[in-house]
Amino acid sequence: MTVFDDAIPAVANLDPDLLKALRKAATDAADGGVKFYVESGWRSPEYQNQLHREAVSKYGSEEGAARWVATADTSSHVSGDAVDIGRSHATAWLSAHGAGYGLCQIYLNEPWHYELRTDAVDRGCPRMYADPAQDPRMQQ
Repeated sequence: MTVFDDAIPAVANLDPDLLKALRKAATDAADGGVKFYVESGWRSPEYQNQLHREAVSKYGSEEGAARWVATADTSSHVSGDAVDIGRSHATAWLSAHGAGYGLCQIYLNEPWHYELRTDAVDRGCPRMYADPAQDPRMQQ
């Protein structure tokens, strides 16, 4: 799916400002032949909890899972405030140009995960967290 697929809840339920910034960036990137694919956008709490349970099983503990998957209570995907962009050429484009749209990579270990930081347009993106476990918003 792309950032223009309004019929898909993962796109349609994103924060309107995030979606607007994504669409502007995607339109500009398309001029250079780069297409943005949404690997994951908005997620239901149930789906987020499923992903979290799978991560606990995969990584062997809540602490290990927290480096990769938030709980439904803390996930910026559940609130519609995060998007995972697929294809390395798109993430490379966002890495170079995303701040100009307020689109910032938040975690060093997740080069696909972007959130809207409107201050980034003037100041650049904030320093990234090593992983979600280091993000104070993820603490319950």
